[in-house]
Amino acid sequence: MSLRQPYAELVVDGRKIIETRRWNTNFRGKFLIHASKAIDKQSATLLNIDCSKLTKGAVMGLAFLYDVKKYTSKEDFLADKDKHFSINFSAPKYGFLLKGAKKLNKPIPMLGQLGFFDVYHPTFIYC
Repeated sequence: MSLRQPYAELVVDGRKIIETRRWNTNFRGKFLIHASKAIDKQSATLLNIDCSKLTKGAVMGLAFLYDVKKYTSKEDFLADKDKHFSINFSAPKYGFLLKGAKKLNKPIPMLGQLGFFDVYHPTFIYC
């Protein structure tokens, strides 16, 4: 799954444990974290993250999605702000609950796609 920076970095560092989306998923399990080429510079500045040090356009880690939380109100959404680092609420909004995030020793350059996507690369045979 592709994430904009600095959110991909926050996930693989284990700081962001909820990934928010406007769509739900039945998927549960381990998936790769891809850092898109786009950077949310405003968020990086607010989080005191140096944009020049962020990985872009590469798979940089993995995480385990174990459940999905549906946010029905802005208040519920903002109550988890320290877990997803977002303030933009618009219904519908789903929180993908993550655990076990790990950063790869070396990012693997790759194009991303929307949603969950299959990756065919010899490095990931045993992931």
